[in-house]
Amino acid sequence: MTWLALALVVTSALVHASWNFLLKRSGGGTGLIAAASLLSLALYAPVVAFSAWQSGWTPQPIHFGLMFGSGLVHTAYFLLLDRAYRSGGDLSIVYPLARATGPLLTIAFAIAFLGERPGPWALGGAALIGVSAILLAGNPFAWRSHHAKEAVGFALLTGLMIAAYTLLDKRAVAAFLIPPLVFDWGTNAFRCSVLVPFARHRAPGGMEEAWRTRKRTVIAIALLSPLSYILVLTAMVFTPVSLVAPARELSILFAALMGAHFLKEGDATRRSIAAVGMVLGIAGLAAG
Repeated sequence: MTWLALALVVTSALVHASWNFLLKRSGGGTGLIAAASLLSLALYAPVVAFSAWQSGWTPQPIHFGLMFGSGLVHTAYFLLLDRAYRSGGDLSIVYPLARATGPLLTIAFAIAFLGERPGPWALGGAALIGVSAILLAGNPFAWRSHHAKEAVGFALLTGLMIAAYTLLDKRAVAAFLIPPLVFDWGTNAFRCSVLVPFARHRAPGGMEEAWRTRKRTVIAIALLSPLSYILVLTAMVFTPVSLVAPARELSILFAALMGAHFLKEGDATRRSIAAVGMVLGIAGLAAG
């Protein structure tokens, strides 16, 4: 992995952990997610139009098919992640489980089906990051609380969605050369076409209530969520997905620190050990 790709992914990790922290702290909800997704379409539209014009992008039917498919998977991702947080899962538990499951599945599929062959240092780094993520989460399967087990289940399903959209989106930007900004915006547009009617049916007035009472959070997520993934898509244009996916797990460290410092979720010793493992894992990715 080049240092440019690593810089893009690390920046993305910080941005991603930040909007997840805001989602958890705000209480989330389908209405808030739908409002943020809809607002991001408007906020990013001028930048996306300029990107499409500058790159000379020519729309093709397959491009819209890829956007639609990714949009559906992203919709499931957002809803499952929000449900995991609202089921009582801590940021420092749900986030690591979801982020660790997704990239490790992505690597397995990339090696099996995309023909990618990361080197031994990169594979060792990816494994170390995964082990550190589980260490950071502790042993959630030993929990007896029904709500805790429910949160773990939704977190693992979220990880499956991460693996699915990562592989699909890698193909879109690297093989079909859809500009990352354009692809992310189009994916969000299809996501909104599903998510907004769903939110209005499930929680009538939820979008309006979220905007009225949590406007700053809606705006922040609308800006940060697309930005975090656009940075990753840009890295995937010239970097194997089997390297990008595990490097994104550095966001676990940021989320853990936010959970400990701002949400008072505690257990600093275990998190420090896991953080060291993640740093070493990232170094292995860079070397590989």
